Amino acid sequence: MLHAKRFSVLLAGLFVLVAAIAWQSAIAEDVVHAVSGIVKSVDKTSKTMVVKTADGTEHTIKWTDKTTVEGAKATGKGVADASTATYDGAKEGTKVTVKYTEKGGEKTAVAIKEASKATAKAVTQ
Repeated sequence: MLHAKRFSVLLAGLFVLVAAIAWQSAIAEDVVHAVSGIVKSVDKTSKTMVVKTADGTEHTIKWTDKTTVEGAKATGKGVADASTATYDGAKEGTKVTVKYTEKGGEKTAVAIKEASKATAKAVTQ
């Protein structure tokens, strides 16, 4: 009887540990990061862009149909609403702020905000 009670306590403890680890990893995947910089390159086929920050770090970020876009052409619209013909990624040299999530080393844009041409010109000078 004592053996059965120890086993039950051990099993309950193991369940709590597994549940806590699963909960933490689920929350960690939903963390949104932000990066601001100049678009260095765009690959329309793979829907990725490379954003170079002021410190020289380059971030490769993918966009999807769920990514929201703010800027000159598609203020507040999702990529699907703006259509991929309208939003094929920011043009090279555009100043952007990208909010993204990261899962398995892949950065996926949640929101992209493009600065106006005047702002981008002022930032790059």
